[in-house]
Amino acid sequence: MVVLSAGILLYRLTDAAEPEVWIAHMGGPFWARKDAAAWSIPKGEYRLEEDPFAAARREFEEEIGVPAPAADYVELGAFRQPSGKVVTVFAAEADVAVDAVASNTFELEWPKGSGQMRSFPEVDDARWVGLEQARVQLVRGQVPVLDALVELLRARGRFGR
Repeated sequence: MVVLSAGILLYRLTDAAEPEVWIAHMGGPFWARKDAAAWSIPKGEYRLEEDPFAAARREFEEEIGVPAPAADYVELGAFRQPSGKVVTVFAAEADVAVDAVASNTFELEWPKGSGQMRSFPEVDDARWVGLEQARVQLVRGQVPVLDALVELLRARGRFGR
């Protein structure tokens, strides 16, 4: 059975017409000291009978702590991850400013084998980064999402040639 996930990739264009994307650093002890390939678009799992866009908006709010901005969203596509999970991504041009991420949490035995359950945020940071930085910071399975965004922007005459 395929695990389904949906997420939102916000982008904005700088004064030099360079895209920046809003990405989130994954929380918890495994990701605590990692930067490269430790970021994600805000996303989460949903059930087959659920609307992927509704799930993406819900997950954005759960992981960032604010509602997804009102914008004209477009489905960028479905991207199979190395784990087999399929992430449907919706993109929109919107400028969001968040003073502090207020993510939902998950429980984990930590330190492993200690018998102690601790609570960790799903996301511990989120920020705007340029495309090249995002290519380094995003988990590998999500890098193709950036290529799809570039294609969309080029098709709309908003980026590159």
